[in-house]
Order: sequence, then structure tokens, then C-alpha cells
Amino acid sequence: MIIRNEQDVTQAVLAELDRATDPRFKEILQSAVRHLHAFVREARLTEAEFQQVCAVIARVGQATTPSHNEVVLAAGSLGVSSLICLLNNGGQGVAEIPEDGPTDPAPQVPRGTTANLLGPFWRMGSPPTEAGASIVRSPTPGDPIFVEAWVKDQAGQPVAGAEVDVWHSSNEGFYENQDPAQADMNLRGKFVTDTDGRIAFRSVKPAGYPIPVTGPVGDLLRAQGRHNMRPAHVHFLIFKEGYKTQFSQIYSSDDPNLDTDVQFGVTEALVGHYERHPAGTAPAADVTGPWYSLKQTFVIEPGVARLPRPPISAKADGPRPTLTVLERT
Repeated sequence: MIIRNEQDVTQAVLAELDRATDPRFKEILQSAVRHLHAFVREARLTEAEFQQVCAVIARVGQATTPSHNEVVLAAGSLGVSSLICLLNNGGQGVAEIPEDGPTDPAPQVPRGTTANLLGPFWRMGSPPTEAGASIVRSPTPGDPIFVEAWVKDQAGQPVAGAEVDVWHSSNEGFYENQDPAQADMNLRGKFVTDTDGRIAFRSVKPAGYPIPVTGPVGDLLRAQGRHNMRPAHVHFLIFKEGYKTQFSQIYSSDDPNLDTDVQFGVTEALVGHYERHPAGTAPAADVTGPWYSLKQTFVIEPGVARLPRPPISAKADGPRPTLTVLERT
């Protein structure tokens, strides 16, 4: 098709896409072209601005390494990751609690999906860990935390034999793959649910942390006057044949950045109660000071059990990175 005007460009591209043989591929790409061309028209994008956009996209790819994923950071910072999660996971919650109260110690969850963002820091191959054991694998400062979690189906029944990957940042705000000072796989572990659908482990209470801002994502946040903080959270990845693999994050209710999470990941169902306990009451003799507990129930849906491609595959080397905090204006 010979182009006569700007409207013909869109029609010509869509006409060529009709040649695609994969129906879903055709549907996705046609929709992308329509919306992308509409964006260019609505924004009245200049040639110089288009060149800037292309440069940003190129930099996002160039900034992605085996130990850092700028693409995932960008998708989260624009709310795309959260939107896709909520569109693709049901909100059925758990079964109604009987009038005489729950029949097991697992806390009930609000209605709404317990699925959340995978995030840019999941690594394949977390060490298998016994129930109740610690995932602290090198000296790590912070208050001890004892976690219990239950995995249930949509009818409220426990799911036994589910593999649960757990990972979180240190109290200083570093994941182990970012921090050469931490042991490999520190604050990571893989657990298997028992007949009650339960796992348990101990660790140190994570802290909120700033996402990296040395790349194009940092430039975009600065231009918007946004901070780069994530509220404190623990990650869970739940894998069980016959169920859709679920990624989740349980956020700390005492974190000041719950309402302004830079990755737009906080939902009502995932604000956990990290309960603080006084010294001398811990369930382990080696804990003499204050400690925290967390109890959480996850609801998984029937579906295909498929592990995602890990966003990172290696541990960073060199000096410990500097954490930069942007102010919210």
C-alpha cells in the first residue's frame, strides 16, 4: 500500500498483520499497533521526542544484566506489572468461615487475590530447607521473625506438597544477589507444605528499600518527582501441579511507604500483620530480645503449574552498591 497520509500508515500496518497465522499473536500485535499509533497521535509526538523514547528503550535493555533487570523495574514503576497480575488472577478469596469460627489456626485472608508481582530478584535453585529452619545463611542484622504460612485452594482446603520459594531483602535493604557481603542464597529458601498446607521458617525482619535509580528508570522517577521506595515485604512463589503458579509479596503493615509503593504492588489482601513481641517470649532459646511473627494464608487457583523465567541468574560481584533514596516532591 502506497501511503498518502498519516491515517494510511496505521491501516497499512494492520493490513500486513492480517498475514500472521497465529490468531493470538495477530490479536496482540494488532491491538498494540492501534494503541501505539493512537498514543503517538494523542501526544503529538515530535521527531526529537521519538528519538528520546527510542534512546530510553535502548538504555533499558543495555542496563539489564544477569544480576539486575531494568526491564522488570520499568514495568513495575509504570504499574504494568501490577495491572497484568490483577487482570490474570481471580478474586474469589477463601471459603466462608463457619459461624463457630475457623477450624484451624491458619489466618483467613480478605477476599481478593493473594497473587502479586514476581519482582526482579527471584533466583532459580533456592536451597531446600526444613520446616521451621532459618533462611539466614550469613551474619545478617535485624530483629528475628518467625513466619507461618498456609496454602489453600479456593474451597478453603489445605494444599499439601506445594513447593514454596521464599526470599526477601536484608534489614539494610539489599537482596543477597546485590550484596557481595552476603552469602550466596542468604535469606532464600524452598519449603514444602505439610498435610495442613503449612510451611514455617525463621529469618530477620526485612526493611523497605529503594529500587536502583542508576539507569533510565531512575531518570523517569526523578522527572515525575517520585520516590523510589518499596515497602518492606517477603516474597513467596508457590508451585504445585494442577494449580497456577502463584507469586506473592506480603507487605509490612508498619511501613510508611505502603500508600506510595514505587512498584504499585500493595493490595489490601497482602498487607500482613508483622506482630512485635517483647523480649523473653520468643519460641527459640537463642532469641533474647524483641521478635516478630507473621501468619499468612495464600489461596491458589486451578491451572497450569509453570515456573517463570528467572529475571536474574547470577550474584553481583565487586563492591556493595550504594543505596540512593529519591525524595517524593
